[in-house]
Amino acid sequence: MRSDNAKSGIQQAPARSLFRALGYTEEELARPLIGVVSSYNEIVPGHMNLDKIVEAVKQGVAMAGGTPVVFPAIAVCDGIAMGHIGMKYSLVTRDLIADSTECMALAHQFDGLVMVPNCDKNVPGLLMAAARLNIPTVFVSGGPMLAGRVKGEKKSLSSMFEAVGAYAAGTMTEEDVEDFANRVCPTCGSCSGMYTANSMNCLTEVLGMGLKGNGTIPAVYSERIRLAKHAGMAVMDMVEKNICPRDIMTEAAFRNALTMDMALGCSTNSMLHLPAIAHEAGVELNVDIANEISAKTPNLCHLAPAGPTYMEDLNEAGGVYAVMNEISKLGLLNLDCITVTGKTVGENIKGCINKNPEVIRTVENPYSATGGIAVLRGNLAPDSCVVKRSAVVPEMLQHEGPARVFDSEEEAIDAIKGGRIVAGDVVVIRYEGPKGGPGMREMLNPTSAIAGMGLGASVALITDGRFSGASRGASIGHVCPEAAAGGPIGLVQEGDIIAIDINANTINMKVSDEELAKRKEGWSPKKKEVSGYLKRYAAQVTSADRGAVLKGN
Repeated sequence: MRSDNAKSGIQQAPARSLFRALGYTEEELARPLIGVVSSYNEIVPGHMNLDKIVEAVKQGVAMAGGTPVVFPAIAVCDGIAMGHIGMKYSLVTRDLIADSTECMALAHQFDGLVMVPNCDKNVPGLLMAAARLNIPTVFVSGGPMLAGRVKGEKKSLSSMFEAVGAYAAGTMTEEDVEDFANRVCPTCGSCSGMYTANSMNCLTEVLGMGLKGNGTIPAVYSERIRLAKHAGMAVMDMVEKNICPRDIMTEAAFRNALTMDMALGCSTNSMLHLPAIAHEAGVELNVDIANEISAKTPNLCHLAPAGPTYMEDLNEAGGVYAVMNEISKLGLLNLDCITVTGKTVGENIKGCINKNPEVIRTVENPYSATGGIAVLRGNLAPDSCVVKRSAVVPEMLQHEGPARVFDSEEEAIDAIKGGRIVAGDVVVIRYEGPKGGPGMREMLNPTSAIAGMGLGASVALITDGRFSGASRGASIGHVCPEAAAGGPIGLVQEGDIIAIDINANTINMKVSDEELAKRKEGWSPKKKEVSGYLKRYAAQVTSADRGAVLKGN
């Protein structure tokens, strides 16, 4: 056992004395030591129930003959951090989580790990750690929140942000907004639409790193506790069989994940996280293959914010495995990939039927013949940008309009809420990328303000920042190169005509090469004064099309 390095033999007698100080018995130390990475805290609604999940995992590990040992991981609540400096500290935690988990796991020589994450950067951060460490690991999330209900209709966090925009437009009262605030987030759990947290938890199932139901069983269901116990048992089986993350997270598994990303209509943040996780697993995942996969993968789900269904509905319809089984009819999945169950993808999804074709469309009747995410290129984004096509209304799939240029999120929000953005405009928000932000803030506030102001079907938003999974409309992010790195988005001027064609995967400003070259003469990107961790992050981070991984990793 790997843990013998830390607990066995005369040389490790001092370590055993410290285990004794912790209360461990000889019997416990004779068993494999399983690290249980707990992301529990009292600031993230998706994490407030993780203490119960962790206790269930510990029981599962113990029942299967292991000794569970809990240690922590941090997590930021993107909703609470949204719209102020706090959002600069969201994406950056992904690497802190991976690094700190690596430190704890190797310093104490655990034989296996059970990761207990739930929210946005917490899931990919721990997946990165799992790939890097390559010791037997199982994931079990805290589960999604139930949808809220306002005046008899299901609602979620995206509705809340859009209500603020509606208030600014004068179509909702302050009392209406407060009613939403009291009702849209009714339980613990990750927010109830196909936002980033739920996207990544669903894709963890697809990758083979989580058990069936990991992405969809609601946080408040007792079934989630049973799942956690089974996760604890599963890691012990993996330790015995020496099944490790890099055996599971192969190139074929990542192609499966991208395929299901398209079918499920996941958050555009998956296009940041999947390449970063793949990089840690020794797999280079080029975002360009997203369009190749999207071209042949139908979009089968329209969960909020794309449509009126929620994670609880997907769960009742059969969950991720049912969607995988539906997509497998087209021969688009590699069914031979091994998973944490010790079985293949094909064995896992066999018999997982679609119980509700209104929630999970059949391959014969998809929402669209192509996938939920598109990668665009053009003179505005030579190295790519990303849009959640499944959440764009048909009339905005092609759009031309004048650029309204802002060098920060705050400037753009002031203009939107001040009524200075009109139908047909293209809002450009720059200097919000990984390096320029720094930290690549989510632009949920401006996209929600646009929707709330009634402009969602007539105004596009383009940024070198990123979007929450709760954003909808023609929200085009991850523009590369970013403005701070000298990208053409930094050269856009007020009134330039921007042409977007999502079906053709193009995005261009109608400005000649000669004019762009002239603008670039003597131009240099704006610099922001930052300190502390953000300063180190800005110096080390790579571009969004590379997953915003850190140089040297």
